[in-house]
Amino acid sequence: MLKTLLVASVLAGASLAATTTSAAAATNVVVAKDGSGNYTSVQAGINAVSAGGTISIKPGTYREVITVSSGKTGITMRGTTGKAADVVIDYNNASGTKKPDGSTYGTSGSATATIAANGFTATALTFRNSFDRNAHPEIKDTQAVAVKATGDRMVFDNVTFLGHQDTLYADTAAVGTIGRQYYRACAISGDVDFMFGRATAVFDRATITALDRGSSSNNGFLTAASTRRSNPYGFLITGSKVVSSAANASFYLGRPWHPSGDVDAIAQVLIRETSLPAAIKPAPWTDMSGFSWKDARFSEYRNTGPGAGTGTDRPQLPAAQAGNYTAQKYLAGSDGWNPVH
Repeated sequence: MLKTLLVASVLAGASLAATTTSAAAATNVVVAKDGSGNYTSVQAGINAVSAGGTISIKPGTYREVITVSSGKTGITMRGTTGKAADVVIDYNNASGTKKPDGSTYGTSGSATATIAANGFTATALTFRNSFDRNAHPEIKDTQAVAVKATGDRMVFDNVTFLGHQDTLYADTAAVGTIGRQYYRACAISGDVDFMFGRATAVFDRATITALDRGSSSNNGFLTAASTRRSNPYGFLITGSKVVSSAANASFYLGRPWHPSGDVDAIAQVLIRETSLPAAIKPAPWTDMSGFSWKDARFSEYRNTGPGAGTGTDRPQLPAAQAGNYTAQKYLAGSDGWNPVH
């Protein structure tokens, strides 16, 4: 009888431990390609983690398309080594890539990672869209998104975004909805409109690489913001560094994107206290789809480097207004959010 009770007690303890472990796994999930974690794919980890939980990803290249739904609020995705290059989430769909049914993905559908959750945090990861336009001359719509982010109060810390056209789609959940996104110490590479969308997005201490497309006159555009007219804050690039091996005076800082001709998409972009390379054009803003850049809200403030400048075609933020256009001001919103440090 005593032996039976002891066995029952041990089994009950084992069951409790298993339940506890399962619960812990839902809160803290480990993804590893070599099988040493809970899951071998990032999407499986996302599916398993509970809201507010953490997905720790071991080194490797994870070739998959991932989605973080709006219900996964407050989750964190982190590379375990602290080095963004060690953990790469990669796929290679372009807007014009055909699906099995013969239709194409479109710009949003091309994203390697689609992240809709509020309160999302990513750290020490790389998101890449490795579509190669030279290898696919038959594809004419070459937009290829690495990340489409539509949440609010999102933080990307020491994250790398790699692509060519439309690398980072910093957007919101819906027209008229605010989506605040803080990109701290991130690296972003691309050529055409590679930072775009209607989010309120702060790029703080970022390294932005403007890739060379081989043109002597137009290699691309850093930004294509579509900020709502009612929103005073669109994109802020601050304390950052733009680098490029492209020809001198062959890159624009940006152009105003009006999705589907939306007249209420009035881009707001401020580049301040940032080093600009010689590749930046002396007149660095340009029109888009019949909309004049002069009707957008483009400005610079105390930039440095061979690509910096002033003049009629380079609107400067007045010093008296500089205090109203800081990272904290962009991100505060009505709830006083301040992830800046």
